[in-house]
Amino acid sequence: MTRLIVSRLIQLPAILAVVFVATFVLAWVAPGNPLERASGRQPPEAVQEAMRRQYNLHSSWAFATSYLRSVLLRGDLGPSLQYRDQRVNDILARGLPVSAALGFGALVLALLIGVGVGVIGALKPGSLADALGLGVALVGVSVPSFVVGTGLLILFAGYLEWAPVGGWGAPRHVVLPALTLSLAPAAYVARLTRLGLADVMRSEYIRAARAKGVGPARLVGSHALKVAILPVVSFLGPAAATTLTGSFVVEEVFAIPGLGEHFVRAVLNKDQFLILGIVLVYATLLILLNLLVDVIYGLLDPRIEI
Repeated sequence: MTRLIVSRLIQLPAILAVVFVATFVLAWVAPGNPLERASGRQPPEAVQEAMRRQYNLHSSWAFATSYLRSVLLRGDLGPSLQYRDQRVNDILARGLPVSAALGFGALVLALLIGVGVGVIGALKPGSLADALGLGVALVGVSVPSFVVGTGLLILFAGYLEWAPVGGWGAPRHVVLPALTLSLAPAAYVARLTRLGLADVMRSEYIRAARAKGVGPARLVGSHALKVAILPVVSFLGPAAATTLTGSFVVEEVFAIPGLGEHFVRAVLNKDQFLILGIVLVYATLLILLNLLVDVIYGLLDPRIEI
């Protein structure tokens, strides 16, 4: 276990270097001028040239080296070209907790919904509850999150008025966006749980436990589900990636002040500093989350060498 953690942490700088190079190339070759605005008064060419020199935007090599030196030596992700007089570090400090809270809430909902639907489907295949659960799972996989979010807004915020239209700051603001973001991973969790639990329930040790008089609830909760949940744990890494990156679209739909809005605008305005900062932070989070999933996998089943 310790060897796994150390090796992954050693690999982290190399992976981030690949992510940085790929993101930098895409951000640099994308069309557009980050110093101009689509509306309003445009700065004169002389002013733009001075700003290019100031931010090292006149040369890709100068920009890359100065950016890396700033990040590695001072932990400074640079200024935002879109938000004047704001640093990328400050934008991340405001938006990341919001996006992380939304992603965590969606992941918890995905596990609760998916495991619940999967257990019902495995224990009562072909029942009405199983059919409804599979129907919800199908909707979660096939319908885009912005369509689901818009539909939930129209129904619960517009028609029933049970939820706010948007915003952030209270628990009621989290329910609809977290539910929207959770449906896609919940569908996969339900499928994995259903297949895994149905297979485990046919195993010999479950039959032996049932013969010894173990009750149904204890049989599923203490014996079968612990083994059947292992594929779900493996899926948590990709699921975390889905909730984190998928939150960009959901945040736009529900007007949530997370990193989604900043990232979309940074791409549209070619704000290289903000694009690189958000991508590097998210890449680091995803690598660490996948490491955490591997550690949890090994703790649940010590027989597996990781």
